[in-house]
Amino acid sequence: MTTTTPNPFTLLNQTTTASFNEQKQLIKRVLQGKSVQCPQCKQALTVILPEKANAAHAPGIYCAKGCTDIELDMEAVAQR
Repeated sequence: MTTTTPNPFTLLNQTTTASFNEQKQLIKRVLQGKSVQCPQCKQALTVILPEKANAAHAPGIYCAKGCTDIELDMEAVAQR
């Protein structure tokens, strides 16, 4: 009986896809105005919109401790 080891690229693709989908769902919930906690430190996530962005933070989603730091490209939204 032979056992086959999974292809490392298949495992990498599955992990990457799962991570991307989790992050996409997190962004979607935050932008819908729902209260979402950081998966690491459990503090509330905040959104910084383009008009509130500064040198310290680009537009995106952040937690107070910095565990979650998702920078969003919101140029198209800001120009409307």
